[in-house]
Amino acid sequence: MITTDIGIIGAGPTGMFAVFEAGLLKMHCHLIDSLPQAGGQLSEIYPQKPIYDIPGYPAINAQDLVDKLSEQIAPFHPGYTLGERVETLQKLDNGSWLIGTNEGTQISCKAVVIAGGLGCFEPRKPEVDRLAEFEGKGVMYAVRNPEIFRDRNIVIAGGGDSALDWTIFLANVAKKVTLVHRGDTFRGAPDAAEKVAELARTGAIDLVLKSRVVALDGAGHLEQVTITGADGQNTHLQADNFIPLFGLSPKLGPIEDWGLNIDKSAIEVNTFDYSTNIDGIFAIGDINTYPGKLKLILCGFHEAALMAQSAFKYVYPDQRLTFKYTTVYGITELA
Repeated sequence: MITTDIGIIGAGPTGMFAVFEAGLLKMHCHLIDSLPQAGGQLSEIYPQKPIYDIPGYPAINAQDLVDKLSEQIAPFHPGYTLGERVETLQKLDNGSWLIGTNEGTQISCKAVVIAGGLGCFEPRKPEVDRLAEFEGKGVMYAVRNPEIFRDRNIVIAGGGDSALDWTIFLANVAKKVTLVHRGDTFRGAPDAAEKVAELARTGAIDLVLKSRVVALDGAGHLEQVTITGADGQNTHLQADNFIPLFGLSPKLGPIEDWGLNIDKSAIEVNTFDYSTNIDGIFAIGDINTYPGKLKLILCGFHEAALMAQSAFKYVYPDQRLTFKYTTVYGITELA
């Protein structure tokens, strides 16, 4: 039995920052995640992807951000249960919560914070002939190590932020990058779209619009992709790797059975403190929903800060916060 003040389900960037905010209020946290390491999608899917909207960093690689967060929360000595999936959540007679994992680990806590990102997720796969055949043999749904693409012919498909960002990044790594998009406008950030357009104008990449990848070919490993344009004509491109980036399909898994208010695979929260409809349970980051919700790491950090203030009353119901001084790791006293 592990005992802690706050059990945080999800060890992505939002869950990690929640440890910091709770630590400033003298609360101890334990992080649980099904992935074998902290960092969530940043570490598992795109550790080398540059992130541009973290205050103080014009650009920072995803794994570098995770490392900085780990350094930031280290003084608060959080606990970790990694590589285990949360299966059960039970309210005990004394008002505390019991979190259970698929490996039998039990965590007793006074408040629960769900920071599970998109929950259980898997990449959205396009309808492409022989796609499954070349998975792991040239087809990749995430970029974990950009160096494996050095001096190779890469075809990226998609029109969102990930497709744009990786096109920009890999333009300086790969031998040739071709971005294929079904439309003629992008869903990603306007600045990234402008950079991609400029790379296309200068010949640094090939940009193929109103088109889609329909088939793959090769002998044991991907060698060629077939692209169909709006006119129905097919074009064959030499390709060592095909990277379809159409986002992730979220699945809440066991969370759906916990009695929480769910809207389109996301947990409804009160924006006063990101509490759910169940007392003592909060939801922060991409897993929650509310009017005006933006799925940004920056927003998750903001939600974690407000959540911690209300979680305090569940951890210390008979005490109040007194703000007497401000230092890096000590801004409160209990009264």
